[in-house]
Amino acid sequence: MQARLDEETQAALDRLRQSGLRTSEVIRKGIHLVAKEAEGRPPIKLIGLGKYDFGVTDLATNKKYLADLGRSSMPSGKPKQKPKGR
Repeated sequence: MQARLDEETQAALDRLRQSGLRTSEVIRKGIHLVAKEAEGRPPIKLIGLGKYDFGVTDLATNKKYLADLGRSSMPSGKPKQKPKGR
């Protein structure tokens, strides 16, 4: 397990380790305390999960959609033609 700790949390961990606890013990006990605190809370609900229709499903893998990728935003070296009659 790996975690980034701010200075205050690291100092607290260091104090606990000086009292004889191993880091793994602190983590296990901390997880149990947070789990106990979270008991009785309603679970987080995600609204609309899986109910989206994004249209083309094979956009990233189908070569016909990738054929002109990036061409419209790159200069072609040719001057743009003005529409006739204007």
